[in-house]
Amino acid sequence: MPPPSDHPSLKLQLMPEPFCVLQFSISDTSNLEHLHSLITASVLPSGTGFVSITRTPDEISVVVDVPGGGDFIQKDKFAWKCIKIVGPMDFGLTGVMCDITTPLKAAKIPIFALSTWNTDYILVGIDRFEEAIDVLKADDWGFHLVENH
Repeated sequence: MPPPSDHPSLKLQLMPEPFCVLQFSISDTSNLEHLHSLITASVLPSGTGFVSITRTPDEISVVVDVPGGGDFIQKDKFAWKCIKIVGPMDFGLTGVMCDITTPLKAAKIPIFALSTWNTDYILVGIDRFEEAIDVLKADDWGFHLVENH
């Protein structure tokens, strides 16, 4: 299904850096120092990266970009690339996430989705990223590369 409208925010940006999805146990405090360093590096005024932290009663999930592909991402099997829906999007828009994920589902491409106040992000495993782009282009989504985010 093609993009839901010709609204200018319904274009896609390819984020240049690889991403990592991490999960921390609520009960295991041994990773708190690592979690703290991720947060500190990302949210201080000098931080330029992407970080999203979600805490539930069961876990802490962290999504972080890894500038330059860093050593961590090379060792980690959870290497992702990110597609950003250009925002900000109006809260009244409906079906955007469904429309972008439907062709990916049909192609059996797993995703990790997250949303912010302004927009939505779709993470795709690096090994399927080019295929995901081709699938979305075939579905009439437009793309461009982000130099700085």
